[in-house]
Amino acid sequence: MLDRSSNSAGPDAADPLSDMLRGLRLEGVSYARCRLAAPWGFGFSAPAEARFHFVAERGCHLLTPGGEWLELGAGDAVLLPRGGDYALASRPSCPCQPFPRWECRPICDNIYDLETGGAGEVSVLFFGSMRFNFDALHPLLRMMPVVMRAQELMRHEPAIPHLLEAMGAEVAMNRVGAGGILARLADVLAAQIIRSWVEHGCGDSSGWIAAVRNPEIGRVLAAIHADPARDWPLADLARLMGASRSSFVEKFTSMVGETPARYVAQVRMHQARQWLLHDRLRVSEIALRLGYDSEASFSRAFKRVVGLPPSRVRPAASA
Repeated sequence: MLDRSSNSAGPDAADPLSDMLRGLRLEGVSYARCRLAAPWGFGFSAPAEARFHFVAERGCHLLTPGGEWLELGAGDAVLLPRGGDYALASRPSCPCQPFPRWECRPICDNIYDLETGGAGEVSVLFFGSMRFNFDALHPLLRMMPVVMRAQELMRHEPAIPHLLEAMGAEVAMNRVGAGGILARLADVLAAQIIRSWVEHGCGDSSGWIAAVRNPEIGRVLAAIHADPARDWPLADLARLMGASRSSFVEKFTSMVGETPARYVAQVRMHQARQWLLHDRLRVSEIALRLGYDSEASFSRAFKRVVGLPPSRVRPAASA
């Protein structure tokens, strides 16, 4: 769980952002510890999950979703907060095939082991698939870089080197229960990477980050995200800011880039999308939770924001 005030803004301006970060959690879905003998190359597709990779022994190369090759050394860790299509390879010239999940040997629940590749030098990597409790369309997730590297944030976060050292030791010793401990360490390290980025990597950002750090608008945004199921009448939002309706709408729209009504609608439908994808709630139950008179009226509102009717979102989760 992320739970520290930002250092890059005053304490009052940081409070709303801290409130929102307290609600941000990463939930591990599955993990794999892999011993890969060169030459090797695997492609990954993760449209709905964050991905974490830790290089324990011998470096490799990462092809980012943007098409750029990055060299990773032993002890390096990367988080792809929005997943996407990317690849890992012993060298950039290696052809990449889909990651052979079917060859993974289960160690315990949702933790696997894999040994594959050629006859060359062996790289040892730890892979993790994770899920945010926030929807992928949340403004904070949309602002994150495609790839977040632990090494780039180490100077700001003293805990990161110790977590990397602990992960390396667990891989090297290969003791009983190492897979489960690695999974927990990966959860904590991913949270530390995100927290360090929020506190130091986007301190000068404009737009949504600037709005949420504003003492007046930030208080409103934090309240909306803390209770997304609420309809939030304009009068209630203006009261939170301590302003008239007209001045509130003008300032909110200027800082956030869209009207309060549209922003509230987006947050509510993003929450509905989470309920459909991960909680498998029925459309009728979601419509009731959000205060709609009927499934039809909720479905129309959902499609206006998400671009698909609710019935199209649920099958995508199953696939």
